Amino acid sequence: MLPQNPLRAAVGMLIAVAVLYGIEFFDVADPAAALEANGIVPRDVSGLDGILWAPLLHAGWGHLWANTLPLLVLGWLVLAGGLRQFIAVTATVWIVGGVGTWLIGAPGVHVGASGVIFGWMVFLLLRGFFQRSFAQILVAVALFFYWGGMLWGVLPGQVGISWEGHLFGALGGALAAWLVARSTRGQAAGSEPGKLAG
Repeated sequence: MLPQNPLRAAVGMLIAVAVLYGIEFFDVADPAAALEANGIVPRDVSGLDGILWAPLLHAGWGHLWANTLPLLVLGWLVLAGGLRQFIAVTATVWIVGGVGTWLIGAPGVHVGASGVIFGWMVFLLLRGFFQRSFAQILVAVALFFYWGGMLWGVLPGQVGISWEGHLFGALGGALAAWLVARSTRGQAAGSEPGKLAG
């Protein structure tokens, strides 16, 4: 399932990613700003506000560049459900991913949009199955064959990579897919004509 207005969705995602590039440009241009220091600091009360900022911050151009294509493609596909659903899904992934990282993350500062990317990916993989939509399942299969390998990132492994952010972002995506399917089924049931028992 694709966005109803593909061009508008694409422009929206380009603007969102451009904002991330603007933030990184400011961070690089003014080293004293040290914006990445505002990420999630696990189990430190002063690092709780990092839950809000971490997905907007990156540890350099390479980090942001690696996230750019998945952000554009997956975000565009999530917009298929409309702007309201996109915001709800993203907020669920953002909060679950951030809180989970804060609770069990490795010491240090966690930044980057990859937790949101993992959440969107899992949302898109599960959405069709939860909603019993053949078209959405086809999208999920195509995504899995192209980017399915990224899911290994939820496991501990590479030093300096926040697998905790990936894992909890993915869990947030699964929760969002379940909530969206439940809401959709509820709306469909509410729109059916009433029946009288004979």
